[in-house]
Amino acid sequence: MSSSDHGAHGAHAAHEDPVVAAATNDAERRAAQQSIGDIVGDLMQNVSTLMREEIALAKAEATEQAKRAGKSAGLLGGAGYAGHLAVLFLSLTLMFLIGGWLDHLGWGAIIVAIIWGIVALVLYLKGRKALKQVEPMPETVDSVKHIPDALHTKEENR
Repeated sequence: MSSSDHGAHGAHAAHEDPVVAAATNDAERRAAQQSIGDIVGDLMQNVSTLMREEIALAKAEATEQAKRAGKSAGLLGGAGYAGHLAVLFLSLTLMFLIGGWLDHLGWGAIIVAIIWGIVALVLYLKGRKALKQVEPMPETVDSVKHIPDALHTKEENR
């Protein structure tokens, strides 16, 4: 290194900010040289990029979960249909058995229909009773009732 190179390097070092000179890595040097506005701008850009990436990840996960839920719902629907067919054929079997014992298939059909009518009535009554106990969003309804009081100024509070 020549003396003129050394002198130029020394002059450059003399003009260097002491904070920049004290920095031990590139990130510290960059932070020492940037203005607050630049740092905030970089931070906002990084946060914006992070949010876009998180939203993209959430969309991908939601799509995957929706596909799984759809497949599961289809399987449950198929199971319900198969269960319905099993009950139907068991009912037909019972109808033929009772009809054979009574020597008339019509009586077997009526008896099985009455049994299913009783099952339907019991389920209806239980369902209606349970539905009467449903209170739609009780906490929200109570909270909404208090909104007018909060919005109006009362004379005694003035």
